Amino acid sequence: MAEEKRFAVLIDIENIAPKYIELIMNESSSYGNITIKRAYGDWTRQSSSTWRGKLLDYSIIPMQQFNNTFGKNSSDSALIIDAMNILYRNNVDGFILVSSDSDFTRLAATLKEEGKVVIGMGESKTPVALRNACDYFKVLDLLYKEANKAQNNKKNQKKKTSAKPKQKKEYDDDIIEAVENDAEASTDLDTIERAIISIIERNGDEDKGMYIGTLGNSLIRRYPDFDTRNYGAGKLSKFLEQFESLQLTKDGDSTYVKLV
Repeated sequence: MAEEKRFAVLIDIENIAPKYIELIMNESSSYGNITIKRAYGDWTRQSSSTWRGKLLDYSIIPMQQFNNTFGKNSSDSALIIDAMNILYRNNVDGFILVSSDSDFTRLAATLKEEGKVVIGMGESKTPVALRNACDYFKVLDLLYKEANKAQNNKKNQKKKTSAKPKQKKEYDDDIIEAVENDAEASTDLDTIERAIISIIERNGDEDKGMYIGTLGNSLIRRYPDFDTRNYGAGKLSKFLEQFESLQLTKDGDSTYVKLV
């Protein structure tokens, strides 16, 4: 059995709302064992009070950093220094950087150069440069909205699945709505479809097409912020069903995607 990977979660509280904490920790735990959990900010400020109540619940260590100059976010430098110290102690396999601040782009790139897995988490406003510097990037406000939508409409969703299937359209209505509402936050569907076609043409089997898991990994390498939940689809297979250019086939327990 492969040893579980260890991660450090470093949160910039001055750029992330506390309402995301449960989502952050749940997403983080899916990657491995979280051995270091730290949150950076000026904890003496009134604006940090809502974050303080979250720390004990998740055993997060607050890292105090005074803002010595008005309007300057000094927690950035504290987080970066800490990350480099953790890196050179070499006691984690990866880092989860939680911030929407582009100042962490160089840090993410450096950690990757040193062979660490880098997962970014931030809001839709996060610059593309930071997203692409990470191995994976999670858009928190989209995932938060999708999680709340799924929870609030759970009964309606069950009714939908038992109802007569909708006539196939170019794209599913839920996915169109998700992309229209967050057009700047997600790569558009046409771009994703062209990328999928290109990946399958280059790497797929002539008869079977391409294993769905391999295709998903290729998409994430090309677009680190790609997540089917950003488009209103819970699973990759559900997301791919929207494209008329693709066909999903089964081979035993494995699902393949081929071009039509």
